[in-house]
Order: sequence, then structure tokens, then C-alpha cells
Amino acid sequence: MVNSRVEDKQFPRIKRLKLGDKILDLSIPRVMGILNVTPDSFYDQSRVQSESQALKLAEKMISEGADILDLGAYSSRPGSLNVEEKEEIARITPIVRALKKEFPSVPISVDTFRSEVAKSVLNEGIEIINDIGGGLLDPEMFSVISSSKAAYILMHMRGNPQTMQKQANYSSIFSEVASEISDQLSKAKTSGIHDIILDPGFGFSKNVEQNFELMKYLPELGVLGRPVLVGISRKSMIYKTLDITTEESLNGTTVLNTISLLKGADLLRVHDVREARQIITLLDNFS
Repeated sequence: MVNSRVEDKQFPRIKRLKLGDKILDLSIPRVMGILNVTPDSFYDQSRVQSESQALKLAEKMISEGADILDLGAYSSRPGSLNVEEKEEIARITPIVRALKKEFPSVPISVDTFRSEVAKSVLNEGIEIINDIGGGLLDPEMFSVISSSKAAYILMHMRGNPQTMQKQANYSSIFSEVASEISDQLSKAKTSGIHDIILDPGFGFSKNVEQNFELMKYLPELGVLGRPVLVGISRKSMIYKTLDITTEESLNGTTVLNTISLLKGADLLRVHDVREARQIITLLDNFS
């Protein structure tokens, strides 16, 4: 079933990406495990405050089937407080070094919208920059990525984490998201970035209803010819809809991750790696 997911035959999607000196095969979906070097990320089980905590959580995720580790030092939840650039670098650099030393074969993604932070971690050998700003929040981001061997996750968002939910005004959610992400994709390619993953940005400058509407049209992103990442793990579209807590949102996350895979997602960004890997295994047994 995984290999017969929704595909656009007229606009075939890239299925192999270079991640530095590594190759990521996307002929089957991949799982990205979330580690947050922050005190205020919305799901506290993803937070690590020390190298030892980061190594322990990373080891657990890898043992459960994580293909990539995604490390962030700036909480991007709605209304989060701004973190100074120097603080973001100070938080993330020692954790990156520890993870690269302990798990050299596992690709590491760093979640940042700042080019100086990206430059700092690229110098430490990380393979992916995950940019929630899609190049809009820092005009130097594209040039930093293009001068490296890293892959780039280009996410759709309007505004910044402090203002984004005030900009969830769309006449047509999918057409506007697709148009805006396509514009940034074109600029990224013109800047010389080749290995690009697209993220429609569930929860970023979108309300609950808009998130569900956007998910309906997920297969249509295939016309852009790039791998698609979905990050809906334990987000408000789940817990607000079901009137539950973030901690109670694993079952809802599994349901929506399954739908995302059936609609063509190539990567799942998750807090719960084992359950995401189980979805992929079960779907693959229907092929």
C-alpha cells in the first residue's frame, strides 16, 4: 500500500535526496523524530535540557526506527516568546556535536529560520536545515544553504511565530498555500538549492478548520515535484477537535499520519517514532 500511495504520474516526485554525503531514499516513507532544546515547546516529552537527555531520547528514537533526528532550539508554537540568536546557537551547538559524535550515521536536521544559526550548525556537519519561514524570515537563508551540501525543508507560514495566527485569512486555503510555497520553491531553486522538501505547515498561520481542508488537498502538492513532509504530531487540530490534551493526542496523531501517508506524504515529523514506524509497516503489508 505504501508504494501505491497517491502519486501524480504527470509530475513525478523526486524520490532520492542528497543529505550532505548521505543519500535519503524516499521510495518508502521516512520518519523524523523531534528533539527540542527548549523549555517551552508545546509537548514537554520532546524537550531536552542537556547533552545526556538529548542522547538518551535520540537513542530511543533511533531504536524505534527514526530515519532522521530533527533538533530545534526555538519554540515555534503560536505566541511563543522570541529567543535571541546567540541563545539559540548556544542551546543547539553542544547538542548537535554530541549527537554527531554518538550517532554519525544518522542524518540530523536543525529547525531554524535564521541563517546565522544555520551557518553555525552546518559547520558542525548537520545534513538538513528545516526552515519554518521558508526563506521569508531571513533573506540570507537561501545563500547559506546553497553554499552547503545540506538539504532544505521549505515550510509554508505567514508572519512569524508571534504573529502567524493573526494571518490565517485565506479565500482558498490550498490554492494560496500552494501558490506561496511554489514562489519560494522557485526562488530557492534559482539560488542554487537542489535537494528540497516541502512542508505545507500544518498549524502555522492556519486554524483548525483550515488544517483539515489543507490535508484534503495534500496529493495536489505532488505537482511541484518535491518530497512532502507532514508535521501534525499532537497538534491543536487534533486535541482541539477531540477536546483532549496534548498528552492524550497520540491516537489522533496516528489516524492523521495514516491519512497523510495515504495521501502521498513522504516524511512524517513526529514525537512518537515507534507508532509512526508501525503505520508504515502495516500499510506496506497491503502492497
